[in-house]
Amino acid sequence: MYKIMLADDEGIVTDSLKFIIEKEFGDLCEVRTAKTGRSAIELAETFSPDIIVMDIMMPGINGIDAMKEIRRTNNKVVLIVMSAYDKFDYAQESIALDVLEYITKPMEKNKIIAIIRKAMEVIDGQRMQRTNDLIIKEKLEIVVPIIESGFIYNVLFQEKFNEDIDSYKSILEISDEQGFMIAFVCGDKQDGSHLTNAVGSSVKLQQHYNEIRDAFKERFTCLVGSIMANKIAVLVPTDKKELTLDERISIIDQARDIARILMVKTNQQIRIGIGSIKPLMELKTSYSEALKALTMTTENVIHVEDLPMGLEYESNYPRDLEKQLFDEIKEGNDSKVAVSSNAYFDWMLKNPSTGIMDMRLKILEFVLWAEKIAYNSGGMKYVFDSRANYLPQIMATEDHEELRRWFLDKMTEATRNVVEKKAEKSTKTIALAKEYIKKNFNADISLEDVSREVNISPYYFSKLFKDETGEGFVEYLTNLRIDKAKELLSGTSYSMKEICQMVGYTDPNYFSRIFKKNVGVTPTEYKENMV
Repeated sequence: MYKIMLADDEGIVTDSLKFIIEKEFGDLCEVRTAKTGRSAIELAETFSPDIIVMDIMMPGINGIDAMKEIRRTNNKVVLIVMSAYDKFDYAQESIALDVLEYITKPMEKNKIIAIIRKAMEVIDGQRMQRTNDLIIKEKLEIVVPIIESGFIYNVLFQEKFNEDIDSYKSILEISDEQGFMIAFVCGDKQDGSHLTNAVGSSVKLQQHYNEIRDAFKERFTCLVGSIMANKIAVLVPTDKKELTLDERISIIDQARDIARILMVKTNQQIRIGIGSIKPLMELKTSYSEALKALTMTTENVIHVEDLPMGLEYESNYPRDLEKQLFDEIKEGNDSKVAVSSNAYFDWMLKNPSTGIMDMRLKILEFVLWAEKIAYNSGGMKYVFDSRANYLPQIMATEDHEELRRWFLDKMTEATRNVVEKKAEKSTKTIALAKEYIKKNFNADISLEDVSREVNISPYYFSKLFKDETGEGFVEYLTNLRIDKAKELLSGTSYSMKEICQMVGYTDPNYFSRIFKKNVGVTPTEYKENMV
């Protein structure tokens, strides 16, 4: 079916053209007519013609301007221009409109049919191209996710990834040299920082994979990996080397939208961890950060840069005990660290190939590693020569039990620092926040303003503030303002309006309602009772 619009102010012309077209092409065509430039534009909007035959000299809006307007919204329409002999020079202005043919009046039947058939062939070509494009797009919809998954797999697991990276970048049209990883995790329910039923959730994920992929693609220019257990790794290329706080907040906002939407669609609990920007060759670290951020908090969405993070640990020997030991250090559990350190020391003693020098080296390695975790996790200040006596001490020790005591003391000390220094850092952050609130409580400040001041995203700051103070931000700010208002009401002669403004409220009525809600009486009643 071809939609054809005929536009001419002479009814006899459009009637003749319509008769010729319908007789020649029958049901292949649907023909409609217009008599003015304006009506032609309006008809084109509702009819969406494939072919337009239009006279240049139309009443009101001329044919050239009408075609220009129609071309703005329908760039595929085939245009055929009609013109009288003495107006033909004017038709040359339509060249820029990519007009297919010019018909001069009076019109010859066979020529009209030939031109319409030619226009139909153009339409057929466009439709075939569109079909081919859709076929290619459909194939790409199948192939591209596979290539993206392969790219992400290589990023996370292949040591010789550098051999393939240029090929992947070319195929996926990636020009950036760095990026960050997002860890999408789902489960039946949340147990602390973990989601339960990874196996069952992976099955459910398969049913919603395309929805998950689309949700990320709508909000990020990214590559989405395949399902790994109950996780999906997402790679976001970027030309930036680091993020501003605003950019980090924006990323978290987008991730929170994704989590909220997909929790409804999948009927699963969803958590999203976001790693820091790394070179493409080092994105494995960013993904590890994203996963580790999720284990260090119970938030649904967390960015690694909102948390003090420890170093990544991998070991071949003895893997389980080492992992357990350093996990306990990261958790700040000094009693368990003492037990695990003892167990590891016993293993060294029982290993027949372990000599005293091997034990010294391993002990020193573990202690330095534990302290490194303490520095990175807790924000301790590193002093270059603070451990200058470690090597002389262990080299001078020949007794196994003395080595054990030195080892345990250092490991438990590092573990305590993880907890204590982290707590100190959190306390310092909240202290800075309180100081800022105290100085600015009489201004129109928000949680976002305060979180920006301490360089933490609003979501994590809100949780941290409540954990440290026992109050939410709004509650804390309101109490501070009310306390100050009570002081001014009882000890000064300021008017109610002045006091309202001095404690950060612009509307006296709202101030009065908040005051009564918190104190039990209105500001006026409170002032009268204090007299």
